[in-house]
Amino acid sequence: MIRHLVFACLIFMAGQAYAHDFRLADLRLVHPFATPTPPTAQVGIAYVDISNQGNTAARLISARSHIAEVVELHTMTMNEGVMKMRQVQQIEIAANDTLKMRSGGGYHLMLIGLKQPLKAGEQFPLWLTFEKQGEIRIDVWVETAQDGGAAADAHHHH
Repeated sequence: MIRHLVFACLIFMAGQAYAHDFRLADLRLVHPFATPTPPTAQVGIAYVDISNQGNTAARLISARSHIAEVVELHTMTMNEGVMKMRQVQQIEIAANDTLKMRSGGGYHLMLIGLKQPLKAGEQFPLWLTFEKQGEIRIDVWVETAQDGGAAADAHHHH
């Protein structure tokens, strides 16, 4: 009996690990992750893929978390080998489209004034606010950019 219960719990937890996405109205937020930071880092970066399954554009307008003083919406571009990062007031997700956040370019969430280092294997809550859909709490996993990106990609294939 106990063996069956343990097995059932393991199956449930494995399913939970794979099904790391959240829903808010027509939005699906897939595999939020942040990359580990050195112990003294003041800034971290989080990523989340946002699928808009609605017929109108959605706008992410803010984010917050207790692990950082401020969470800003950012974009990063490369211009002649120079990385430029800048804050944006909103991130638009077109109707029936998916915005993929990945390291190396594009949109991301800057965690500024970290109150603790981001350690691989840990999780933390993050609240995202959308202009029309409202606010949602998501759980962000701390893992390498390569692992996080691959896991997020896997979510889009099932």
